Amino acid sequence: MIQFAPLTRIIKHLIIINVLFFVAVYFSPLSNLFGLTNMEFAKTLSFHFPQFDNFKPLQIITHMFMHADLRHILYNMVGLYFLGTSVEHALGEKRFLTLYFVAGFVALIAHVVVGYSTGSYHPVLGASGAVSGVVVAFATLFPDRKLMIIPIPVPVKAMYLVGAYIAYDLYSGFSGASTGVAHFAHLGGALAGFILAKMWKQTYR
Repeated sequence: MIQFAPLTRIIKHLIIINVLFFVAVYFSPLSNLFGLTNMEFAKTLSFHFPQFDNFKPLQIITHMFMHADLRHILYNMVGLYFLGTSVEHALGEKRFLTLYFVAGFVALIAHVVVGYSTGSYHPVLGASGAVSGVVVAFATLFPDRKLMIIPIPVPVKAMYLVGAYIAYDLYSGFSGASTGVAHFAHLGGALAGFILAKMWKQTYR
């Protein structure tokens, strides 16, 4: 029988907020209050580079709770739940919440820096940068814990599985592959997660 980890308080709240954002933006008439369609409302809450008229300061926060589609939010929330619970237990609520948001902001900074460096000013949305930080923090705190990716029934140590995930983002980012994914945002969040988890590893309970 598969046993699921108990839902921790911070992760529960983060999942609720992300789901509420998703439902409110895509499946409610809330956008009508602003004279927008649901897709226009989603675009307004995603992050745009400051030199464009679509940019609004609130996007620095709101983009982290936006998702492009059901698959996007499902992927992020499942990863947050299955790996984040152990990280929150290990670090405590305050440190976990700090890690989550620091990773999210560093992910955005990485995306912006690369965008200005390459002249590629794509909007960005999603919790993927923050979740990447949580995923890498898990592998840093529990490198030998074995994980499985459905449908492959082969347990793999977290440090190798997450290492492959990082390698994929590195390859896709530097090769310029057109995947529709902000790979450097993932890498920025991952770096933040690694540094914070490494710094706190000796003191977690």
